[in-house]
Amino acid sequence: MKLNVIHHVAIIVSDYEKSREFYVDKLGFEVIREVYREERGDYKLDLKLNDCELEIFGIAGSPERLSYPEACGLRHLAFWTEDIEEAITWLQSLGIETEPVRMDPYTNKRMTFFHDPDGLPLELHE
Repeated sequence: MKLNVIHHVAIIVSDYEKSREFYVDKLGFEVIREVYREERGDYKLDLKLNDCELEIFGIAGSPERLSYPEACGLRHLAFWTEDIEEAITWLQSLGIETEPVRMDPYTNKRMTFFHDPDGLPLELHE
């Protein structure tokens, strides 16, 4: 047996509607399924971006994730783009702020970060 690919990444969000709007309406993820789990009192939203899936759980009262200083666990999600300047312009047109572009010293590719509504770092990598 061997592992083939990562099937999905899951994140917990504090404001389900705000995060749904961000990932679906702004970033363009496709909704696979969306359910309210009454027994748990939360929402589960399965999204797709090309061959990658993102699972979002809207759980009220979840403790805040520390980003500065960084906490153990998921560090960030990274998106590959062919044209980082075009991607930055697009994000900024949606009202999403981005950090200055910098060079990744290990890949020699340009990169920058932006954040989701909960402050989760999201990377653009060219």
